[in-house]
Amino acid sequence: MQNLNFTAIDFETANEQQSSVCSLGIVIVRKGEIAERKYRLIKPPEFRFSWRNIQVHGIKPEDVENELEFYKYWNSLKEILTEQPVIAHNAGFDIGVLKAVLNTYQLENPDINYSCSLRISRRTWTDMYSYSLGNLGKQLGYIFNHHHALEDAEMSAKLIIDACKKTNSSSLDELHSKLQIVPGKLLWNKKHVSVKSKKISRKKKGSS
Repeated sequence: MQNLNFTAIDFETANEQQSSVCSLGIVIVRKGEIAERKYRLIKPPEFRFSWRNIQVHGIKPEDVENELEFYKYWNSLKEILTEQPVIAHNAGFDIGVLKAVLNTYQLENPDINYSCSLRISRRTWTDMYSYSLGNLGKQLGYIFNHHHALEDAEMSAKLIIDACKKTNSSSLDELHSKLQIVPGKLLWNKKHVSVKSKKISRKKKGSS
């Protein structure tokens, strides 16, 4: 899988607002192998935490009160997110968070190509009772701390790597082609093209 290159991400948020980023996990895959891991706690733009969110990820206000806000990291993050395709599990959420926080700080949108490990997993492992990240990890034999941004990003990365192995795909483009998935785009002019799963035609029994 020498041509398998992508960056998996996961955001956790402080409250119900999509822009309320409080942590970010990044896992960079090059040539089919995990090459780098990055994790940041982030002070959300509105310093308000919902108890529901705390229950999910365990991050409390005191954990991030002395951390930098998102815009302080943006220049370095922009380079990472535009270097190669981005992957997230249920990518609509994470891309929505990115769009919201960029808008909050009035930061320029970059061009980002992205895909979704949830959609890819549904097409790769068709017999799962649930395609949540936690269940997929369990069923595939991985032990990880679900809802920790770095560990979730790494689990998403492993799903893509495993999907390529299962489908004998050497690149993300080949994986998309075999699974009939159209990747998404977030463009500089704020136009957003969502990831789509094409309808797979099935031949009738006995047809040639």
